[in-house]
Amino acid sequence: MFVIAVLLLVGTGLTVNSETHSLTYIYTALSKPVGLPGIREFTAMGLLDGRMIDYFDSEHQVKVPRQEWMRERLPADYWERGTQSRKRKQQRFKVNIGILMERMRQSDSANLHVLQWMHGCEGQTQPDGTLRFVPGMKMYAYDGDDFLSFDDKHGVWVAATPEAEPTKKKWDGIQVLREYTKGYLENECIIWLSKFLNYEQQQLKTARMYEI
Repeated sequence: MFVIAVLLLVGTGLTVNSETHSLTYIYTALSKPVGLPGIREFTAMGLLDGRMIDYFDSEHQVKVPRQEWMRERLPADYWERGTQSRKRKQQRFKVNIGILMERMRQSDSANLHVLQWMHGCEGQTQPDGTLRFVPGMKMYAYDGDDFLSFDDKHGVWVAATPEAEPTKKKWDGIQVLREYTKGYLENECIIWLSKFLNYEQQQLKTARMYEI
């Protein structure tokens, strides 16, 4: 279910309606390299309203812009910090896949396993031009099935499988983690969504100035 949702999100490039915008980050890690063209052991991407705005993979090891306005508006240190952050996440995913394989008694290293993480927010445009937080999203999937998600309304994690229960129990017990996750979705994510939308709209206005 998780994989289907990701494909629809990336493939459509559309929002639910013209007044709702979204900022989403998707991370995908494989338990081992597959040796196929274009398939990386780890990838991470940012999406604004379903359009890719940045990208990182385990082969090139650099976070790069995928929209011209991202390249023009964001300073070099933004990309440097982003590169280091995604390198750390790449290592964390590698450790976590190993933990899950052990927990699920998947000792056969010949089989491929996939861990995915998707998080982000949606904002609804208000009459004054600001964005109102609608829903937040932070979820994990393992081998294409839902594994764990964050209930933003109640501030707790929800286990989709028995194997996710140990992680839920651990993370629910860390109050600062629950508070940070809720705060990121409701505040920081919306701030970045607003900023990126403004950059994109400014780029469009500049482009229209040169239209005949």
